[in-house]
Amino acid sequence: MSGFKNEDGKSVLLAMVKAIQDNKAYLGEVDGLIGDGDHGMNMNKGFTLFANRFANQTFSFTQGLDELGNILFSEIGGSMGPIYGTIFMDTAAAGAELTDIELGNLADMLSAGLAGLQEIVDAKVGDKTLVDTLSPAVDVLYDSVKKGEDFAAALIRMKAAAVEGRDSTKEMIAKFGRSSRLGERSRGVLDAGAVSCCIILTAMADGILEKLG
Repeated sequence: MSGFKNEDGKSVLLAMVKAIQDNKAYLGEVDGLIGDGDHGMNMNKGFTLFANRFANQTFSFTQGLDELGNILFSEIGGSMGPIYGTIFMDTAAAGAELTDIELGNLADMLSAGLAGLQEIVDAKVGDKTLVDTLSPAVDVLYDSVKKGEDFAAALIRMKAAAVEGRDSTKEMIAKFGRSSRLGERSRGVLDAGAVSCCIILTAMADGILEKLG
């Protein structure tokens, strides 16, 4: 199968919810090393609010992303709510009219989410943010399109790129957020946003892989 039905994407969103819920404590621990320590709590709050409201309803992949983004943008604390809210809503908007979501579509959608983020936060690769996870993941998807790889192979590569991007933040100096005040002392710790982005992208990929069979 070259893609999956947009209307069948509910399970992908619920897989993303479970991944955040399962990693609530871990995200809090990572964030607590150089940040406020509330990243896991805030993310879990937003994703759980989404699940509580929509788990018994019918929605497509893009509708779910948009609803999740709206909740994160407006109903959770911390700086990451508006950031993830923007990413998800812009990702959803880029694919809202699609019946089938294929590899190139997902690349375009996540690229739109990244572009939306960079309109509100001037972060780039190397600044120790979730951009270090999301940007290489998008790049790999486009590379797979260029090489004519199938969707499943591209998703496996995307997961690996997300992990590599996440891990790259450990030796970076933070340029944004509370941790940026620490300067050199922010080195040696993973960025919490990069970690949560890796968790989300991995769950999204695994959920889509199940759809591809």
